[in-house]
Amino acid sequence: MRFVILLTSDQPPAPPPPPLMQALMELGQEAARSGALVDNARLAPSAAGARVTLSGGEISSGDGPVTDIREFVSYAVYELASREEAVEWAIRFLTLHRDLWPGWQGVAEVRQVLPAPPAGGPPTGAPPA
Repeated sequence: MRFVILLTSDQPPAPPPPPLMQALMELGQEAARSGALVDNARLAPSAAGARVTLSGGEISSGDGPVTDIREFVSYAVYELASREEAVEWAIRFLTLHRDLWPGWQGVAEVRQVLPAPPAGGPPTGAPPA
């Protein structure tokens, strides 16, 4: 099963400490060697992005920053046997932040990636018509 882990946090005033970056690189290499890690990347702050919204039948767009409380900081995509394994990778990731960046706070949200629906069929996970 494929999972995405989305990391959100308040935008920190300073870059991550070098020991944290080294530990994260090592964790990523371990995940890649095991075949679990499919893709990962940091995300630019919302000030560099845009938001497109559909509300009341109208589509609008605007430049960042997005005024949500937390910023999306990064994502990682894993191919794993279970949700529990994905949660374990997220815990390891946040443990490094706790131990190597005192005061940092964030959330790692684990979501299963659903397979694409068959051509002409209902979306995967949707109830049958």
